[in-house]
Amino acid sequence: MFEKMNERMKKLNCMDIGMVKWSAFLFGIIVAKIFPQLLKIDYIILILLVLILGARPLYRFWFKK
Repeated sequence: MFEKMNERMKKLNCMDIGMVKWSAFLFGIIVAKIFPQLLKIDYIILILLVLILGARPLYRFWFKK
């Protein structure tokens, strides 16, 4: 299953990946509009979530051989 997904990922170019990122960003805005109480989360918690969720991809991209 993952082999097929990797083959399909190789077909995507930089613009396709950018479009996926923008669609995820806009989906987040839609969720925030539907559930405005999510915007009341402290900035510290949001920063920690970004750091925790971004740590593994950054490590695998820059440091793992």
